[in-house]
Amino acid sequence: MASTRTGNRRTRVHVVSDVHGNARDLARAGDGADALICLGDLVLFLDYADHSRGIFPDLFGKENADRIVELRTARRFAEAREFGARLWGGIGTDRAAAIEKAVRRQYEELFAAFPTPTYATYGNVDMPQLWAEYARPGTTVLDGQRAEIGGWTFGFVGGGLRTPMRTPYEIDDEEYAAKIEAVGEVDVLCTHIPPEVPELVYDTVARRFERGSRALLDAIRRTRPRYALFGHVHQPLARRMRIGATECVNVGHFAGTGTPWALEW
Repeated sequence: MASTRTGNRRTRVHVVSDVHGNARDLARAGDGADALICLGDLVLFLDYADHSRGIFPDLFGKENADRIVELRTARRFAEAREFGARLWGGIGTDRAAAIEKAVRRQYEELFAAFPTPTYATYGNVDMPQLWAEYARPGTTVLDGQRAEIGGWTFGFVGGGLRTPMRTPYEIDDEEYAAKIEAVGEVDVLCTHIPPEVPELVYDTVARRFERGSRALLDAIRRTRPRYALFGHVHQPLARRMRIGATECVNVGHFAGTGTPWALEW
């Protein structure tokens, strides 16, 4: 990656989200940029495009992955949880320990792929308690915090809101709003989930509305950052939208595209 900006040279930042196990492309994501920003969801638990990939099919096989995707896509979440519980009961091991072991394998590879410098926050499928063990020098983890890059102030808020999916890093609306408030006024507001706008939260392939944040939307309207960057929704109805003075951008499903979104100023 290029060095920190000097003099009047322009700054270029690459932004990724929803990496979901794509370590190969992640290792190249910072090429030509002064910094890489990652908006979370490093872990691949289950690939909805290829049901043979991820922690779930590794443990239970593709046919069972096909079934749980079918149930979740149909929004039959209670049945999906019951089906998953039967599978976990059948392998005779501790669920949390099995998941953590698999996540650790993925984190070891993914954090090693981060270039220097990288600024990262958590996604809803991540396990924040493990990040400190794997983040190397040159990787800065932020959640409810700010960083300066090339003379601009970036704010970072990780995680998702409570859903029937019960992914690992879902928090209450009040806790999420407090992190948004802690970040305050910034040039670029970086979050994993989008603001609560129908066009930004609807996934056209999963055919459902994901959870966006009302507190984030209110903060965008109130503090008017130059950009609001996020991921989470893999195939959104709208990838970008202007809200007042702010350009809101879904930086993309990096696991599928392998291409970072570029911001230059």
